[in-house]
Amino acid sequence: MNETLFSFINKLEKEHTLSLSEYEFLITHRTKDAADLLAKYADNARREIYGNTVYIRGLIEISNICKNDCFYCGIRKSNHGVERYRLTEDDILACCRDGYQLGFRTFVLQGGEDGYFTDERLCSLIAQIKKEYPDCAVTLSLGERTYESYKQLFDAGADRYLLRHETADNAHYEKLHPKELSFINRMQCLADLKKIGYQTGCGFMVGSPYQTAAHLAKDLKFIETFQPQMCGIGPFIPQSGTPFKDKESGTLELTCYLLSIIRLIKPDILLPATTALGTIHPKGREMGILSGANVVMPNLSPAGVRKKYALYDNKISDGAESAQCVTELSKHIASIGYQIVVDRGDIKFKK
Repeated sequence: MNETLFSFINKLEKEHTLSLSEYEFLITHRTKDAADLLAKYADNARREIYGNTVYIRGLIEISNICKNDCFYCGIRKSNHGVERYRLTEDDILACCRDGYQLGFRTFVLQGGEDGYFTDERLCSLIAQIKKEYPDCAVTLSLGERTYESYKQLFDAGADRYLLRHETADNAHYEKLHPKELSFINRMQCLADLKKIGYQTGCGFMVGSPYQTAAHLAKDLKFIETFQPQMCGIGPFIPQSGTPFKDKESGTLELTCYLLSIIRLIKPDILLPATTALGTIHPKGREMGILSGANVVMPNLSPAGVRKKYALYDNKISDGAESAQCVTELSKHIASIGYQIVVDRGDIKFKK
């Protein structure tokens, strides 16, 4: 292995920090030996805090209606090939009931930026979930909102909020989004969430159009400085109803490499093996866990709407991806030496 590469990996493992140029070097000079060493260190770091446990979250995709027109997203407002849907409060509560019986203790409400879901409606829904399932965590992933909105949702009982930053580079952000969306506002939203007290998650697509190693280095440095409790990354996968429909997908290899790096940046981070990983490769989820991930999010949404939440082409929603097949998922995870546990799966800190 390149001596400089080896020294940077060892520095990251010990100090949990690198410079921008060192992160970029790790990416541009990566080798299989480097990936194996990073994965070994990442696994050690994760096991020291979490043992061999993997947390499950019940994902409920509440609406595929969105006011935004992000160039990469299959549910963008200009994609007229999407059959739109919106779950009712009763639908969502029924998903929670099913999930609770299956052993889920975290519910993730994810959706497009759908104006129907006002603060009043969401606060009522969150309060009802927390009343019925006081031992459960509620995670929201509903895009950009105002500080006041985030605060109301938090006060109603929401515990966590996932908002991918998508890229930590302003110019790159503008290549992925319409002019109505701003990098500055996205970063402000993340700062607001953390200030309010949410367990906050950020994240980005690996291999998104126009992305460079320098952009990825900025993403890693942002994670290091922002110190999120969660980080969701997955390979970019094009969707046929978007301007990026003919762009190349990101790779499993680079995604797993970056998962290992992120685990070493923040050893106690909650790091999902995303649906996109499972979509791009049949063993993608397992490979993500072997690289340092410790969260999986099977789908609790009603079966009839799962394929309509088409963020990208061929998104998996059945088999082990279905929350109803948690036993099958547990077997997959056990086959690589890990164990799914039934609890809220909060962040744990090194003693």
